[in-house]
Amino acid sequence: MKRNPIKKVIILVSILAIPGFLFFYLLPHFAKNRYKSLPIFGEKIVAKTFHTVKGNKIPDTIYHLVPDFNLTNQNAEVVNWKSLVNKLTVINLFYTDANSQGTNNYIKQLSDSYEKKPLVRFLSLSVNAVDKNVIKDFAIKYNAKPGKWDLLTGDTTATYPLIRKGMLLDVVADQSQKKSSFIISNKLLLVDNLHRIRGIYEADNPEARLRLEDEIKVLIAEYLRNIKDGR
Repeated sequence: MKRNPIKKVIILVSILAIPGFLFFYLLPHFAKNRYKSLPIFGEKIVAKTFHTVKGNKIPDTIYHLVPDFNLTNQNAEVVNWKSLVNKLTVINLFYTDANSQGTNNYIKQLSDSYEKKPLVRFLSLSVNAVDKNVIKDFAIKYNAKPGKWDLLTGDTTATYPLIRKGMLLDVVADQSQKKSSFIISNKLLLVDNLHRIRGIYEADNPEARLRLEDEIKVLIAEYLRNIKDGR
């Protein structure tokens, strides 16, 4: 006995329509309710000012911020928060003589994946002031495109306080030998458009890398939601 072809079509359309219904109608509803904001790292201070939520006065919180800076990239251009307005940034430390090819390759891969998404920028800050003489060649080696992946250099009197107090990372210089070496935090920072640290990840840990990739997307969603809500 042959099945009615019209009945077959109706069943097929129903099967195909259910996932679409769940995605466009149910999933956003549940996703909105389950959304969890990323943490904010660093010292928090309760301010004397308030904001109102549903008629209730809530104390404002002053969060730790990565302070402004003026550093030079591989194209000898000055990079600072003014040139990164409304950008989400991934930041790490490096120096050109370090054995950190794995991290550099990962940042290259990640920056390439966001090449056509101007909201996300990548900053690699050298802890060795003399790298300014070789940073351009180093950038060419990794095909690091300024404006997407900026390799930054500056005087240590400016970079070290920025690293320790602003980025909450460690750096120690060892000048006892002919060739300078450095002990640095092998971390990746995720910083929002308000310059708050929203994630800290081990650069050579595969699970931490996957978490960073997921949380970049979470931060993008938060940023777009705040724009939509007029924040």
